[in-house]
Amino acid sequence: MLDFRIETFLTVCQCLNYTRAAELLNITQPAVSQHIRYLEEQYDTRLFRQKGKRMELTESGEMLKQTALSMQHDLIHLKKEIAQEAGKRKKLCFGATLTIGEHMVPERLPYLMKCYPGLSVQLCVANTTELLQKLNQGELEFVIVEGNFPKQEYEYELYKQETFIAVCSSQHVFDRTPDSLERLLTETLVIREEGSGNREIVERILQGRNMSLEDFAGCIEVNDIQSIKELIRCDAGIGFLYRSAVQKELLQGDLREISLSDFQVRHDMAFIWMKDSVFGDYYRECAKLLKPQERKKELLA
Repeated sequence: MLDFRIETFLTVCQCLNYTRAAELLNITQPAVSQHIRYLEEQYDTRLFRQKGKRMELTESGEMLKQTALSMQHDLIHLKKEIAQEAGKRKKLCFGATLTIGEHMVPERLPYLMKCYPGLSVQLCVANTTELLQKLNQGELEFVIVEGNFPKQEYEYELYKQETFIAVCSSQHVFDRTPDSLERLLTETLVIREEGSGNREIVERILQGRNMSLEDFAGCIEVNDIQSIKELIRCDAGIGFLYRSAVQKELLQGDLREISLSDFQVRHDMAFIWMKDSVFGDYYRECAKLLKPQERKKELLA
């Protein structure tokens, strides 16, 4: 169990406001201030500073935060390990973004289960922002995401590199054949919600070409990949998705790829866990087992 003053510190890190931290912890604001002062005296450094009207972490505060988060995370995992020694079923909780959780992880789970007999798995499928929050809070042991993340705060390795393509209904008729990204701006765009890796990729590509989502003729926002594919299939708009997510629809002829001269995009998906975790070797083994085509199918024979 972490020192209660460290828990106070992490709560202040979360909201960067002493009053809000006191409300979340159900203690007084003077108590929060006292806990932070104690830690600053212990480490002989300032943990927070004011920047205008905002409070921010100092470099020392950032170091303490990352170490404390890793310790908090490891304690949660340790509790599960001890429960297993006591005869309880071992449980693994991890997260994945929608494309990965729906189209990549399911076919790899049998390999993981075979190597860890009796394992109980809980998979959380959500967007990148939500998953990183759950990882930091210790709700998940590792996550597999397609969105960007602060690499200096985590341990990570490449999960898979995926091709990102533009697609439309096989029945869609363009006013003129689009040969560039700009030519698609007259179309309605079907896209994921804010916080998703998919949307972040699209926004970054557009920004690199001095464009934005607002430049499209229309925009339909959906938080489910299957709904996005169905909307595109019904010719409600065009979209940008990973090839693996629409491979079936492309083969069946429900969707077709839009070939663009200025849109050849490959994006890295990442397997992430807390920095300096004592369970890093275990997470690396899980990553090895869950990576697409990482192991031969003979394992299942």
